[in-house]
Amino acid sequence: MGTEQTAAAHRTAAAGAPPGARQSGLDRIGTSCAVLTERPVSLYAAAVLRIGYGFLYLVFLLREFPYRDEIWGPGAPWTPDLARQLFDQTGWLSVLTLFDSRAYFEICYAAALVTSGLFMAGWRTRAVSVLFAVVVASFHARAIFMTDGGDNVTLLMAVYLMFTACGRHWSLDARRARLRGPAGIPAGRRTRHFSHVRRTLTTVLHNCGMFVIAAQVCFLYGSAGLYKVQGGSWGNGTALHYVLNLDLFRPWPAVSLMADAHPVPMAVAGYLTVLLQVAFPFVLFGRLKYPVLTVLLGMHLGIAVLLGLPLFSGAMIIADAVFLPDRFYRSLGRLWRRVARRPEPTAAPGQADQEPVPVPPQHPGRPNTLPAATRSARVTAEAPVSRPVP
Repeated sequence: MGTEQTAAAHRTAAAGAPPGARQSGLDRIGTSCAVLTERPVSLYAAAVLRIGYGFLYLVFLLREFPYRDEIWGPGAPWTPDLARQLFDQTGWLSVLTLFDSRAYFEICYAAALVTSGLFMAGWRTRAVSVLFAVVVASFHARAIFMTDGGDNVTLLMAVYLMFTACGRHWSLDARRARLRGPAGIPAGRRTRHFSHVRRTLTTVLHNCGMFVIAAQVCFLYGSAGLYKVQGGSWGNGTALHYVLNLDLFRPWPAVSLMADAHPVPMAVAGYLTVLLQVAFPFVLFGRLKYPVLTVLLGMHLGIAVLLGLPLFSGAMIIADAVFLPDRFYRSLGRLWRRVARRPEPTAAPGQADQEPVPVPPQHPGRPNTLPAATRSARVTAEAPVSRPVP
């Protein structure tokens, strides 16, 4: 009964509302649907994410190349049998544990390097993005206890990027499409309908994927900030002091000791970190996000240098790029083209000394006021060249 009364009240209110109000609400809904289905957003940001994570994982695999067998191979302390037993409990999968052969592992490692490079370059991005996600998931699951948090972020972003159109710009696919030119209009009605449905589905998946990436980054920062607020060491400003004195996070002990010798700046840095992480989801809809992103960039660079976590810092810096608009990346592209533009061609030898004689404009009815030397030079230049008769 209460539900029927509520529905009746809603119908009465809708009937009594002015037509303009109902139309404006419908217009807003239609506009939101059009933004979701008709125009892909943040295409340049998606390209930056693709290039960044492809390059980051390629560098990561190359850096660990001498130790690949001890981390992921058959000779690792965490053997393939132990990994398969863990998979039975967690539901993870890894192509590295399908066979225990050393040759198979080397082939998988080489394929991972190639896949990361192709994903970064944007070659057949739709298919290669799926392979890249499989590679990241396989290596992450194979040595899940050898992580620092950066590969967790990379894995999430690799999965999300499968649904985005991250190969539309700054990729080999975009270059091939530009050289091929605009595609012709499909002839058949069914073909046109299929093309429209495919384009709409691609746009919806891309926009949803970019929204999920942005929401994931906001969740990471917000949860990290709220978790720090609950700790007493972050409240009294001594958290960074304890971190800088852990041997596990001291790649350069002298630098860590030098930073720890200034307790007041370290306490301010700790308070600023908590403030930015908690406030991050609330500053994304104005110009305040640009200084916040700049400070976060400095924070991640400090984490990479002082704490020795370059993979984590790189993954978060790349993830922050999703919040920069496309006009920012287009301006960077124009700046790059302006800097890379070729210099003006220089004059040929012998032509630099032959400067034309400036001739002032002549007005009808006025006498020729050119100097005699200038008139003689002009007559000599305009006179026909006489050739000797053979």
